Amino acid sequence: MSEPHACREGCAACCIAPSISSPIPGMPDGKPAGVPCVQLDAELRCRIFGQPERPACCSGLQPSTDMCGDRREHALVWLARLERDTAP
Repeated sequence: MSEPHACREGCAACCIAPSISSPIPGMPDGKPAGVPCVQLDAELRCRIFGQPERPACCSGLQPSTDMCGDRREHALVWLARLERDTAP
């Protein structure tokens, strides 16, 4: 198990790489893998962070050293691989 990791400013890999099957404000059918969430602002911050309309899968995904690595590119690759490995 990986130790906790703080979110890296300007990363947003977890808001881009994975698919989200639940509705998101502005994306009623969810979000395909590799597509940035419409709730990302220009600084790659979530506009609905901490809000009740934020999907549970988003708030449940916690940063970790394994997932995030030491750079954004690591997180994008790791999450894309997880997406592939767990696809139906």
